[in-house]
Amino acid sequence: MTKQEHIDYWVKTAEKDWQAIQTMYKAKAYLHSLFFAHLVLEKLCKAHWVKDNEENYPPKTHNLISIVARTNLQLPDSDKDFFAIMNQFQLEGRYPDYKLELYNKYKSVQTKKILDQVNNIRKCLLKKL
Repeated sequence: MTKQEHIDYWVKTAEKDWQAIQTMYKAKAYLHSLFFAHLVLEKLCKAHWVKDNEENYPPKTHNLISIVARTNLQLPDSDKDFFAIMNQFQLEGRYPDYKLELYNKYKSVQTKKILDQVNNIRKCLLKKL
């Protein structure tokens, strides 16, 4: 695959995940929506990583701040702070009590607010590709 095909892969799968978020949110699967929102940001950041690095395979990390640090993206501090918040929704390997804590904390209004911010950053990341 070419570099552009790798970038397109990350963008295309991020778009599919964004569509899935809409369905999950409507089904009141808020924590799952937030997990997928993290995936969307991760995939778009990885597209930027591929664009800005010689290799076509980004690092195997889910940490948004770490991925962005290895790109040429110039993001405002508010977005970087938001990425720190979003990192908590990368749920792979989390203990059940941690998931329950998040499940109890994030309901419709809180989730919608986060998803709106993810959407704004998503659009910005897409424009910069």
